[in-house]
Amino acid sequence: MDQAQIEIRVLGALSQIAASDWDACACPEAAVGGRPNDPFTTHRFLSALEDSGSVGPGTGWQPQYLTCYLDDQLIACAPLYAKGHSQGEYIFDHSWAHAYEQAGGRYYPKLQMAVPFTPATGRRFLVRPGYEAHGISALTQGAVQLASDHRLSSLHVTFCTEAEAQIGQELGLLARCTQQFHWLNEGYESFDDFLAALASRKRKTIRKERAQAQGFGGSIETYTGADLQPQHWDAFWDFYQDTGSRKWGSPYLTRAFFDILHETMADDIALVLAERDGQPVAGALNFIGAQTLYGRYWGCIEHHPCLHFELCYYQAIDLAIEMGLARVEAGAQGEHKLARGYLPAETHSLHWIADAGFRRAVADYLVAERRAVGEEIEILTSYGPFRKAQVEETE
Repeated sequence: MDQAQIEIRVLGALSQIAASDWDACACPEAAVGGRPNDPFTTHRFLSALEDSGSVGPGTGWQPQYLTCYLDDQLIACAPLYAKGHSQGEYIFDHSWAHAYEQAGGRYYPKLQMAVPFTPATGRRFLVRPGYEAHGISALTQGAVQLASDHRLSSLHVTFCTEAEAQIGQELGLLARCTQQFHWLNEGYESFDDFLAALASRKRKTIRKERAQAQGFGGSIETYTGADLQPQHWDAFWDFYQDTGSRKWGSPYLTRAFFDILHETMADDIALVLAERDGQPVAGALNFIGAQTLYGRYWGCIEHHPCLHFELCYYQAIDLAIEMGLARVEAGAQGEHKLARGYLPAETHSLHWIADAGFRRAVADYLVAERRAVGEEIEILTSYGPFRKAQVEETE
C-alpha cells in the first residue's frame, strides 16, 4: 500500500462519523458481541463527553478527531484535542509548560491524543485490523503535521499501550514512562484466595478494614445494566461534585454526561453504592472492559472509616474475581493502594516537541525520569503486601 493513497481528515465533531465506522477501528473485538477492550475510546463514550459539553467550547478540550481514509473507507482514527491547558490529563507536563514559557515560548495551545479526564491505558492509535502499520504511521504523521501547520508547541499521546510507545519511538516521538497502581488477578476464585497470597499482617489489616467499613450502618450494593436507575445517578452526581470541588476546584464532567451514560453505557458500568435507610451515602463508579475493571470516580456525603478503601479497592477486587477479569486499574496516583494489593505498573506516553532545543532538553529529562520510575517501581513492589514468594512470582 502506498502511504500517499491515505487521505487524512480532521473532524470537529464525532457526529460527523458513523459510530459503526469509528468502532470498527476503536473496538473491532466488539463486532462479534464481546465487550470492548477499552470502553473509553468507543464512539458512545467520546460522544457522551462531547454531547454533554464536558469537552468542546470553553472547556480547553477542543475536538480535532483525526481520521485516515483509504478509498473512502475509514482505516484509522484517533481521539485528538487542541488543549488550552494541561488539566485533566494525569501525565503531567506543567513543568515543561512553565520552562517553555519562561524561555519566551508559547506552550498553549497544544495537541493531546487522549481520552479526556481518563487515566486508563488503552490504544490511542485506533486502527482497523489489517491496516496496523500504515494506520499508525498515518495517524502519527497527520498529528505532527497538524501541530506543525498551526505552529503549536507540542503533541502528546497519553496512556497509550506499551506496544504503541515502542512504535512511536521508531517513528521519531519521545517516549515517557510513568506509573500507576494496578491489581492483578492471579487466577483467584474468591477474595479469600487473594488474601491467602498476602503476608499475615497485611491480610489481618485488610480484614479489619473491610469489617470496619461494612459496619457503617447500611449495605453495599452494585448496580449495572438495567438495575441502574436515575436516582442512583442523582446520588452519584452529589458525590462527584464533592470530590471534584476538593480535587480540581470544579468538576470536569457535567451532569448531562452521567445522564447520557445512563442511556448509552449502562452495560459498561458497575456503580457501587453504600446505602443506609435506602439512601446512598457514598459511591464508586467503575467501567467494565473485556479484561479490566476501571475504577474512575469516588465520592461521599458522609465520612465513615475505611469506606473509601472498601468501595474503591476491595469491592473492585470482588467484582473482578466474580467477572473473571484480569486486572483492576484504580486510576492515577495513590501509594496507599499498595498496601491493598495494587502493585506499581508502568504507564506510557509519547511526545513531539516542535522546538529542537527544547526537544533535546525534554529527551534528556525523560531518560533520567525513566530510570527513576524504574527504581521506584522496584522499591515499591518490594514493599507490597504479598508474601515474598508471591512478589518474586509476579516479577
